[in-house]
Amino acid sequence: IPPGGTLLPQRHLYEETIYIMSGCGATTVWVEGGAKQSFEWQEGSLFSPPLNTWHQHFNGQSDKPVRYVGVTRMPVFMNLFHDLDFIFNNNFIFKKRYTGEEGYFSSQGKQFDDVVFGDPKVCETNFVPDCRSYGLADEAAGGMGEISFAFFEMSNNIMTIHISQQRAGTYKTAHHHGPGAHLVCLSGQGYTLMWPAAGGIFAEGVKRVKVDWQKHGVFSPPDKWFHQHFVTGTEPAKLLAFHAERSRKYKGIRGDTPGAGRRSIKLGGTQINYEDEDPEVRRLFKEELKKTGGTWQMSKYFPHE
Repeated sequence: IPPGGTLLPQRHLYEETIYIMSGCGATTVWVEGGAKQSFEWQEGSLFSPPLNTWHQHFNGQSDKPVRYVGVTRMPVFMNLFHDLDFIFNNNFIFKKRYTGEEGYFSSQGKQFDDVVFGDPKVCETNFVPDCRSYGLADEAAGGMGEISFAFFEMSNNIMTIHISQQRAGTYKTAHHHGPGAHLVCLSGQGYTLMWPAAGGIFAEGVKRVKVDWQKHGVFSPPDKWFHQHFVTGTEPAKLLAFHAERSRKYKGIRGDTPGAGRRSIKLGGTQINYEDEDPEVRRLFKEELKKTGGTWQMSKYFPHE
């Protein structure tokens, strides 16, 4: 959004979740014939305009642009309807999603137990003031590594979001799932290894792809590709992940078995446990740590290394 600028009002028949990368400003939301509701945001804020509501973004700075990432389900709906007028000029009001409730975009969220995926901290909210400082909960023992999480259900969407933090000098177990996951680096430095699940644990007959990332890096693991995140810097790394189909409230057309990403492939899941992984994975990580001055912090899992 240009300095001091305002985007045109828009509405669309697909879900969207917005993360503010830099700058500060405000957004106004309303439904046809209803009162307008405005809220302010800053770098690190996360929110989701409810489905098919009018919304308009304003840059609150006169000297700097605002930059944001909007992750949407637009391709799904375009492929489904093949009618742009239906998607962008549809006046239907989804009253079960939003009817102008006062305080809809307050930062007051509601915690609830996750009986679908078993994640440690899930919050139902429509606005997170700053993802970078949001409180996280440690992953359960025997999970995916030295990781802390927070998961969000926003605006009654099927698309969900989570924040994950990894300690410096550690890496996550490899796993795969369906398409539609997009990741944004909030802080820290590292890389992600990815390869087609058809190659198995040792990536036989396929090539591992190494994606380096730092603050504001954006990437997306392809459908059913193993991927694992490595923190090579001296500070923890935080990643913000958007999932097209992972709601606890609404199953949608989700095909993955809940929790498969945290169950060993030997037990029918999609995760490669540390003890089963290709030693080449650790060799590369140690090389990368030498380049950045990072320190190996995986002795808990590999006591003899």
